[in-house]
Amino acid sequence: MGQDKLKVLSIFGTRPEAIKMAPVVKELERRPDSFESVVAVTAQHREMLDQVLDLFKIEPDYDLDIMKPGQDLFDITSRALLGLKPVLEDAKPDIILVQGDTTTTFIAALAAFYLKVQVGHVEAGLRSFDKHHPFPEEINRALTTVIADYHFPPTQTSKQNLLACGVPEERIYITGNTVIDALIQTIKPGYTFTQPDLKAVDFDNKRIILVTSHRRENWGEPLRQICRAIKEIAQKNPDIEVVFSVHLNPLVQQTAREILGGVERVHLIKPLDYEPFVQLIDKSYLILTDSGGIQEEAPSLGKPVLVLREVTERPEGVEAGTVRVVGRDMGKIVDAAQLLLGNAAEYNKMARAVNPYGDGHASQRIADILEKQRIAIND
Repeated sequence: MGQDKLKVLSIFGTRPEAIKMAPVVKELERRPDSFESVVAVTAQHREMLDQVLDLFKIEPDYDLDIMKPGQDLFDITSRALLGLKPVLEDAKPDIILVQGDTTTTFIAALAAFYLKVQVGHVEAGLRSFDKHHPFPEEINRALTTVIADYHFPPTQTSKQNLLACGVPEERIYITGNTVIDALIQTIKPGYTFTQPDLKAVDFDNKRIILVTSHRRENWGEPLRQICRAIKEIAQKNPDIEVVFSVHLNPLVQQTAREILGGVERVHLIKPLDYEPFVQLIDKSYLILTDSGGIQEEAPSLGKPVLVLREVTERPEGVEAGTVRVVGRDMGKIVDAAQLLLGNAAEYNKMARAVNPYGDGHASQRIADILEKQRIAIND
């Protein structure tokens, strides 16, 4: 390997990380004279991660395969940390790249720190300023910030959060969000679904509401409130159909089926691969979600988003008008949805707002920054 070639180890473990890291990995691969790109996955999620690896044709060089039935944060944390030590020792990277705020993200940064390897943090600087919401993500990203050497925030707001945390300005590079890169590379006009779960959905004659809810802080009573709200919205609006992509977690599955199983025009489907999922966003009228990534993806396609959380670490969407935080109370969710379903002016105000999350070139900017830094890092 030439002295001027930077060895970059990208580490991720979940489907959202893989979606947002895939464009970066592919961009590094397109520059073989500048980078040796290596990929390690913890497989904190297994099946959902593999879908994205297949779609973007990424073959990991290292696969820890840590996922176990019933795993908790102690299991994920300890297995990832112990598993990454030999990976880092074998790969000997100049820098690792991590994305976002999962347990894999923080633990990979920690493992790199223990071995004195530099860390680049993609999608840095997001904050809700409430350590329990989202849990454990808010602490994961804050701790990753403390360790990281290169910070790639998506927006000016996230840059300001990093400055407020004491990160030196010369270590911060606004790039836009790589999820927009992935979305643009994946969306296909005229896409036809092949999934049996979606065959019964009347995309031609009904307005589609897409729902996702998976966050830990929503398990239990908050999710029951969300499901009861969905039931009422469906019953009040005969011209809509609800497609609820139900997370594989047994607690989420049980609650959704108990309250929404058999409800007319409500379809409980298994999580889709990334490619059909973004087409489903594109064919939807309105999105109800507690996901972070969808708050960025849906506005790119002109779809209003109601966030089923008390706070969001993505205030840019709220400020731009593409996203509204409605909480987890049944009545508030129903009221917010009814306003958009019944008031075209309110709907269009959200649908036509400008997406603040980027132009689809974030991964190129990250590679450009690393290219400029590679000589200094090798020295």
